[in-house]
Amino acid sequence: MLPKISYPLFDVTIPSSGKKIKMRPFLVKEEKILLTAQSTGEQRETILAIKQVVNNCIVDDGVNVDKLATFDLEYLFVKLRARSVNNLIDVTYDDPDDEKQYKIQIDLDKVEIRTDERHSTKIQINDDMGIMLRYPRTDMLQGLDKAESEVDVYFEVIKYCIESVYDAESVYSASETSSEEMDEFITNLDVSTFKQIQLFLETMPKLFYEASYTNSLGTERKVVLQSLNDFFMLG
Repeated sequence: MLPKISYPLFDVTIPSSGKKIKMRPFLVKEEKILLTAQSTGEQRETILAIKQVVNNCIVDDGVNVDKLATFDLEYLFVKLRARSVNNLIDVTYDDPDDEKQYKIQIDLDKVEIRTDERHSTKIQINDDMGIMLRYPRTDMLQGLDKAESEVDVYFEVIKYCIESVYDAESVYSASETSSEEMDEFITNLDVSTFKQIQLFLETMPKLFYEASYTNSLGTERKVVLQSLNDFFMLG
């Protein structure tokens, strides 16, 4: 019988909760999951693959990846990739001024989570009524399967992110409200309130890394990377 291979564990902090957990590097079996998802070219399959890999590599009990915010999952995957393969990766950037390509080296260990100062999970409709919002999570994907257009997907995301509605008398949980009633509530919001919800989505925590280079014209440029697609193709 072949000997069992032991793997070094490492600590990583879940951004949204501040909870520190232990993970192991991903193995060839997880690499296969990522490559298979990448070969489909489907974003949904890629997200599900990332979720499965992160779930496989979390050593601590009691961590439900379906309950992690999407930016939590992205952050954990970046740190996992750094420990499993290499913390240094190269990305190619097309410069808009000289129209040349530049290779930029990224240190994944220095990738962090940043939140826009305008961000808020509480939306005030009027003096007595407001909305509490939650972050998108991977379990949200199940509710998007029946969406027939990008507009439908966007409204489903907004509906998912409404955790509760409150007024002077009570708090009304979205989970205890029918989908039809939530649809009616959203479509009857005033434009100003709806724009505040849009701002919540636009400004919520995201990956952040700033790189710089000098192009052939002698211009120093800074590039901000904020999503997994900015950092690397999976693999």
